[in-house]
Amino acid sequence: MSLDSDNFSQIEELQSIREENLPPVSEISYQYESDSNYAGDVSLRSEEFENFDEILSESLQNYTEKSDTNMSNTLQELEPKSLTLQDNIEESEVEIKEFPNEAYVDLMTLVTKYNLSNKAGNSIIKFFNRHSDLSQSPLPKNIETGRKFMDKMNISQLSYSKHCILVHNNREYFINYRPIKNCIEILLSNSEILQHFIFKYENKKGEKSYAEQNSGNWWKYAEASIPSSACILSLILYSDATTTDTLGKSSLHPIYISLENIPTWRRNKEDAKQLLGYFPILFVKNEKEKTSPEFKKLVRETFHKSLKFLLDPLFENENGIDYKINNRIIWFFPKISTIIGDWLEVCTYSLTYKSASSNFPCHFCLVQKNDLIDTMQDQIILRNHENMMEHFNNNTGHSVSLEPVENYFWNIPNLNIYAATVPDSSVPICNPINPDGSYNPDEFYNPNLFILKRIYPK
Repeated sequence: MSLDSDNFSQIEELQSIREENLPPVSEISYQYESDSNYAGDVSLRSEEFENFDEILSESLQNYTEKSDTNMSNTLQELEPKSLTLQDNIEESEVEIKEFPNEAYVDLMTLVTKYNLSNKAGNSIIKFFNRHSDLSQSPLPKNIETGRKFMDKMNISQLSYSKHCILVHNNREYFINYRPIKNCIEILLSNSEILQHFIFKYENKKGEKSYAEQNSGNWWKYAEASIPSSACILSLILYSDATTTDTLGKSSLHPIYISLENIPTWRRNKEDAKQLLGYFPILFVKNEKEKTSPEFKKLVRETFHKSLKFLLDPLFENENGIDYKINNRIIWFFPKISTIIGDWLEVCTYSLTYKSASSNFPCHFCLVQKNDLIDTMQDQIILRNHENMMEHFNNNTGHSVSLEPVENYFWNIPNLNIYAATVPDSSVPICNPINPDGSYNPDEFYNPNLFILKRIYPK
């Protein structure tokens, strides 16, 4: 398997918000809390997050250029004073559902595809208006106006829903999401993806470095656990908090979904992933609340409560789920095979301490920090649902660097969350690596397949 955060980041290129329009920092929120006296301390970030809807709409655009207000004003003065189509649109209160004409579409496609600056785009508009000899220009009066038009159009067509996941300090926290079944349906309706879609296990012999997942033991044993007429739907989840402005005052926490049924080379294309939703980010009233164990526990509980809300529709039926592919009904059993994120994100999924200095810093095994560099394979004890649930129920989680929060993934059959999570940062942990150097979560079924890979912090 070859998939990292860079691939997923291609789905959504975030637009920088103009610094002069940034709201004041009236409150402080913490994506990752920190306490030097706490065994599970993590990094923190101050954020302002009042204007979610505005940030959400901007984050869905495919451009990253900042607006150059002074340059735009100068170019506007140099442009012909002829009436533009955009002037008429702005005066109308009619809901915007599509571009007004093909010329408008072609211009904004050009600007977006090649990441053109406002200056370059305005020059194109000026050139067109000068030589087209039209009484009314089909183009926006400037690129900034065109971008705003796209924002308004997208807002009216957003298929996202909001669900209140928590009320804390008299404040409602919402998860903005798209139904996971719909996201998968979009992937399965892509004819180009279906041309190479993987349905069944392939027993490939010989060297299998960087082979597709359906040639590994994970798929083999997962397929053996379901009826022979059904297929595995192998899910990939990826999430990471993302700053949405240049000063780091605003953030979003998106989660994406893709399928291991799509070959790696095809999965690296933008249309092979779907944005599932945005996790809520909690605020604190003061420094005292920030460092309290209660707040740290609440953050983790909210994260897993959000995961339950997003993922439960896939697992509520023990008999699998049907999808229509090429006019045929295919019987699938969804399985979460891989979860990708940085190390802090992986710790949130596994609910292990977010500190490289904790006694057991690895989310995957129970090897003490001082022994990670020199441990024999037969001395390694792997984390699994059984031993972690035992520590949780006996209130001894601190002895294995486990948070006092029930893990949502413990309730999903045939899933080892500690084996499925794949961190992508340089921290002192051990990773499950196949002897051929590739990654496959086969250790869930055969722990002897992995070897230790020591990653040194830089």
